[in-house]
Amino acid sequence: MCQFFLGDLCPLSIWPPGHKESTQQRMLLSTTSSRSLFLRTRLARTENCFMKALATILIAAAAVYAIFHYYFQKMSTTDEGTAPTQAISLTGVRMDLLQIAEAERAYIALNSRCAPLNELASSSDLPVPRTGRDGYTYSVDCSGARFTASARHQPAAAGSPIRYPNLAVDDNMQVSEIQ
Repeated sequence: MCQFFLGDLCPLSIWPPGHKESTQQRMLLSTTSSRSLFLRTRLARTENCFMKALATILIAAAAVYAIFHYYFQKMSTTDEGTAPTQAISLTGVRMDLLQIAEAERAYIALNSRCAPLNELASSSDLPVPRTGRDGYTYSVDCSGARFTASARHQPAAAGSPIRYPNLAVDDNMQVSEIQ
């Protein structure tokens, strides 16, 4: 008894599928004007369709939220035991260490000796980005023409699930974690 459809969400009919009209229902329909009844049932069906569409949209939004929440909980970290939000900071620290190592290599090539970090930073010829980042402090240990640039962070509070790895780069430009 479907009269027409609004999308595939809800058929616009007066009675559910397979429904047989009873005598009382036929009398009710015959006593009210057919135009008034048509308008009332159409309005009720339209409101019902809007509610079904709204419920569908809310369920889809909840599913998308759940998927994204799960995805970001499972996001990999750059170092074991660190939070995903630390990845940006640790990447910046690694880049700074590589820039310090490049500046140190250039300084050694020009002066035939290694320079401490403050001397390297004050030299206007070589670009040293900074002496620290996000709680990390940088240092350079020299031994003749060999060097090790390191980045150290204060340990996390006892019982904290986050750890701050200490990193170092040597004259071979290899970044590694140190104790």
